[in-house]
Amino acid sequence: MSETTDHTPSYVTEGAEFNRDTNYIDDRILNDPNAQWPVEPGRYRLVAARACPWANRTIIVRRLLGLEDVISLGMPGPTHDARSWTFDLDPGGVDPVLGIERLQQAFFARYPDYPRGITVPAVVDVPTGVVVTNDFPQITEDFSTQWTEYHREGAPNLWPEESREEMEKVMRHIYTEINNGVYRCGFAGSQDAYEAAFDRLFNALDIVEDRLSRSRFLMGETITEADVRLFTTLVRFDPVYFGHFKCNRQPLTAFENLWGYARDLYQTPGFGDTVDFEQIKQHYYIVHQDVNPTQIVPKGPDLSGWLSDHGRDRKFGGSPFGEGTAPGPVKPGEEVAPAHTAAAWVS
Repeated sequence: MSETTDHTPSYVTEGAEFNRDTNYIDDRILNDPNAQWPVEPGRYRLVAARACPWANRTIIVRRLLGLEDVISLGMPGPTHDARSWTFDLDPGGVDPVLGIERLQQAFFARYPDYPRGITVPAVVDVPTGVVVTNDFPQITEDFSTQWTEYHREGAPNLWPEESREEMEKVMRHIYTEINNGVYRCGFAGSQDAYEAAFDRLFNALDIVEDRLSRSRFLMGETITEADVRLFTTLVRFDPVYFGHFKCNRQPLTAFENLWGYARDLYQTPGFGDTVDFEQIKQHYYIVHQDVNPTQIVPKGPDLSGWLSDHGRDRKFGGSPFGEGTAPGPVKPGEEVAPAHTAAAWVS
């Protein structure tokens, strides 16, 4: 992302294929009292905008594992300028724990000349106010592997050792071809770059569609980290990527298995109850001014289908949580506004 003089972010480079900057702050919070950043309940704040798919992953995993009372959650609003995500949903536009208006302030507190984009999710050290990491895939892996002492009873094992090698291959495919693939379409700087990205994306979706014709979830009968990573793209596909990013060979609803699978997850506690469709649409259609210069946010699509019967439990058996249990009610203050959910479309 580049910055113009009026602080309007620019995402498309004319004539070029979109390439994501993946040079994140790769510090880790470890289950080691001698680590630079040791696991410590109440010390860290996860800053994660509901609008962002990468951030949505961390909100889901935090909820599935029951870490809500151990790692607090700060939620920026859905729109931002080139400088930073802002806490415009909080009273006075200030995060109530960190006392800052922009996430940028936590990055600059640690790196005064930080040269890269200010991204979510990010984990901030509350006592010092400095950013610890914005390495989103590592954040969720570490929630699963380093914070085990604080997982809720019945929490799912999202990183099963017996299928880890295959799961990591599946996740690499999902990230490069689907999670990032939609952006490669949407931010393509030429017709050729767009068409190549389009074909690459739908080829990958066809592969996953076939995989999901044989099992309820990506790795079998229970949910894993791989499902979290695919879900956050699928739930944004028809509201945003189909139109805004021109990923329009067919909508998600036209894929028999992907659509059933996405509904299965959406109706699973910890997934759909973290999704704010209105914030998602506001983010993409307002922030990406070089893609949508009018900043008009579409009213549709009709989201009522997300609550329809998916039938995958009857077809494949299994259970999202295996021998574990579903998380309880959403923590007070972290609920999605009812008008921003699929239920709002059910007459």
